[in-house]
This record gives sequence, structure tokens and C-alpha cells, in this order.
Amino acid sequence: MADDLSAQLRPITADEWPAFTRAMHTVFGDPLTGPYTETVPPVAELDRSLALYDDGRIVATSGLYSFRMSVPGAVVPTAGVTWVSVSPTHRRRGVLTAIMRRQLTELHEQEREPVAALWAAEGSIYGRFGYAPASWRGGWTGEAGRLRVRDDVDTGDGRVRLVDAEEFRPAAARVYEAVRRWVPGNLVRDDRWWGRRLLDVPEERHGANERQYALHVGADGEVDGYATYRITGTFTAAGEPESTLTVEEVRATGPTAYAALWRFLLSHDLVRTVAAPHASSDDPVRHLLTDPRALHAHPVDALWVRVVDVGRALAARRYPAPIDLVLEVRDAFCPWNDGRWRLSGHPAGGYCGRTDRDPDIVLGIEELSAAYLGGTSLAALQGAGRVTEVSPGAVTLASTAFGWPIAPWCPDEF
Repeated sequence: MADDLSAQLRPITADEWPAFTRAMHTVFGDPLTGPYTETVPPVAELDRSLALYDDGRIVATSGLYSFRMSVPGAVVPTAGVTWVSVSPTHRRRGVLTAIMRRQLTELHEQEREPVAALWAAEGSIYGRFGYAPASWRGGWTGEAGRLRVRDDVDTGDGRVRLVDAEEFRPAAARVYEAVRRWVPGNLVRDDRWWGRRLLDVPEERHGANERQYALHVGADGEVDGYATYRITGTFTAAGEPESTLTVEEVRATGPTAYAALWRFLLSHDLVRTVAAPHASSDDPVRHLLTDPRALHAHPVDALWVRVVDVGRALAARRYPAPIDLVLEVRDAFCPWNDGRWRLSGHPAGGYCGRTDRDPDIVLGIEELSAAYLGGTSLAALQGAGRVTEVSPGAVTLASTAFGWPIAPWCPDEF
């Protein structure tokens, strides 16, 4: 039945966008707000959308974005899965399976992106299609009065300036481009995506003020860091300030600018709580504080990854430690991946191709996808019984080779 449904899926036209987005928002229970409810947003790629019609009504939606994503030591074309919804009138009919199969099959047959990624609305949905959490958000909060930067932290001789969005955007883009390639999971942001990133719709502020833009200017006069944040101003019944400062993003090309930006963010008056819901799971800010316990992290899965083509995906990334092993990959949903692959890699490059040699490790596509960005240990997955070691020591070797010094992080939801 899924194959029949797959054939019925088709891309939408610009005229169909309002009905398409209404169908999607209805499923998610989101209010229709913002400037793109009736007109197609600049980041949309309608030729990569899919809709299912029933009696003239859209009952399922999906789409893909053409991304380039940083992975360990490289940048890899990545299909960003988005807009996925199925009307409650058409649940349990194989519609989602048809969408996933259509997307992944076309990516493979057209030799497009070897990797796909998404943000999962529910944690139990996408594992059966081979997706797995490959990055985490630290999601921390803290009492402002206890969040103080250590006295011995060097914040340099630069200064922090509050600017408008027009001045902020080109300077921040230069900083982001300088740092994103080192962080697996970071996406290349072109002008369209910077426009989306900085879109500030009043109806979507949820009681906060307009976004604030800060630039750090080094002693040499060059911008070397930036931060964006909002403040939700509230007071207690007794008239005491009880505001929350929500940090959206802090990036810098060096530790001095990074520390200076955090000292600035943690020095706001009238703020009782600081929150960084989208922070990296290994954000260095914890190591800047006089009291590390003042920061309360609430880790949650972030970007989910799916290896679409094993050979191309594993050959595209780099490996900080040498590896030469045979992986037996189990992938029932994408049978072109099923089988044995010889992976040979090192810091300068990699090779991955079919082999008939005996396997050193046996694992499923979920486990391989979880480890792809270097943030999930194959040894941890082995401990959970999800990776089988055939050759003694193979999992230790592979865990080291697949790892990366910086935890994967994707600050861009799509």
C-alpha cells in the first residue's frame, strides 16, 4: 500500500502553498502567523515538496531543503527533511512510510545528498526509517545571581556593542562562516537562511521583547564574536523584577571574545533567570563560571541523522584516528545499504566500498547514523546491545576513529 501511496505523492505549486501550509499547521496545532502563510518563503524548495491529496484536500505534506552540513573534517551535502505531517484522518495507512521511502529512494537513485537530517517532533517516529539522534542540545537554565564569570577569565580589551539587525547580519555571517566548519552539525547559511534566522515576527515572541543583537569588537577593530538574545520582562506581585534573559546564539572566533560576550549577557539588571535552550551540549560557558552548579542542564535530542548512502557518506567525512575495518550494515528500509563495507580512513580522508571480507563489526543503520557526526560512541551503543563486535578491539578502534573533539551541534531548526 505504501508503494501505491508513494506514486500519488507529488510536488506542490506556488498557488498551492497556502493550502499546503494550512494543512501542516493544522496537524501541529500551530497558529498561522508570520509573513509566509500565503506566500512561499524564500528558503522553500517547492520542487522538493510532496503532498498527498484526497478528494481535493491536502492530507499529508513533506519537503526537503538542500543543505551543506559540517561533519568531522568536511562539509557534506545534506537533505534537510521538513514539513512532515499526516492528517489525523489518514493515520495508520502507511502514508508516512510512503513519504520516507519516496524521499530516500529518490536521494539514492538521483545520487543526491548521501545524508539526510531532521528535527523530530516525537522521539518514537523516525527510528524505523533509519534516523537516529546525532546531536544534543544542552538546554540549560540558571539563577542570574549565581551565574558569574570567574575573575581569572581573560575577556580582553575589546568591547561589546548593541546594534540593529542591518549592521549585525554581515558581521555575524563572517564570524559564523569562520567557526561553523569545525562544529559537526552546523549548516552553511546563505543569505536566505540568514534572513530566516533573523526573522523577528511579533506574534511569535511569546511575551519577550524584540531580538537584541550584540557584536564583540576586538582591540584591532574587527568583529570577532556575536550574540543574540531576548528578555521577557515580568515582575512579582510585590513589584520585584523577575525577568528572563533567553540566549539564542553566542559565537566567537576565539575564547576572549566568547568570554566577553558571556560576561555581557550575565550582567543585565532586572534579570532573575538566564536560559539557553538551544546551547550546545558541551558549551564552554560552564567552564567560565565561578560556580558550575549554577548552570542546570536539561539535555534533549536535537538533530537526527540518516545515512542515505553508506559508501558516499562514510568516505566524505574524516577520521581523527586511523581505521581499516569491515562494517556489516543492516538496513531493511534502504536495501542498497545492506551488506558489508570496508571503511578505511584517517585525518586526511577516507574510503568506503563493498567487500566480501568477514565483518569486524555488525550494526544497524540507526547506530551508524547516530555515530556519523562523532557525538555518539559506538562503544556506548555496544553497551546497549545495539552494536556487535566480531573482531576483538574493533569497537574501541571504531569509537576512537568516529569521534570528534567538538560535540555536534545544530543551532538551526528547520
